[in-house]
Amino acid sequence: MQPLLLAALLGLQQAPPPAPVPPPAPSAQAQALSFYSESFPYVWDRTIPMSVDLDGLKVTSIFFNQRKVEPGFFNLLKGAEFGTRAQLEVTNTGKYSKVPGFAVAVLDKDGKLLGVASGGTKLGTLKPGDTETFDLNFTQVKARLAKGDRFLLSIELRD
Repeated sequence: MQPLLLAALLGLQQAPPPAPVPPPAPSAQAQALSFYSESFPYVWDRTIPMSVDLDGLKVTSIFFNQRKVEPGFFNLLKGAEFGTRAQLEVTNTGKYSKVPGFAVAVLDKDGKLLGVASGGTKLGTLKPGDTETFDLNFTQVKARLAKGDRFLLSIELRD
C-alpha cells in the first residue's frame, strides 16, 4: 500500500501549475477616469495663464491668494481673511458634460511641500460650452504658500 501512496504523492508534485485566473471584467457602472498631472512655475497673488486641455476640459488660468474683503466693501469686515485658495478657471469645450476633480500641491525651491488644496464639482456637471471658476481650499498647512516655487496640478475627469 505504501508504494501506491508514494506514487500518488509524486504524481501530485509533478502536476502542471494551474492556469492563471483572468481578472474580473469591469462592471458596467465603473467609469474610467481621464487623468492629467504636471508641474508648473508658481507665483503668489497673480494670475498664472495656463493652456491645459484634458479631453475637452480646458484650464485657462490659476490664481493663488488669500480671500480678503476689499477696502470700501463692508467696512466692518475690512481686511478680514476668509481662507487661502487656488482659483482655477475652466471651460468645457467638449460635446458632453464633465465632472472634474482637481488637486494642487505647492512646493518650495528645495521641493518641500508647503500646502495642498483640492476640489471640483459638488453637485451636477460642467456642461458643454460652460466656463466655471473652482476655488480649491488650503486648510491647516498654508502659512508658507507665498514662498512657493513650483506647483503640481492634477485633474481627474469623468464624463
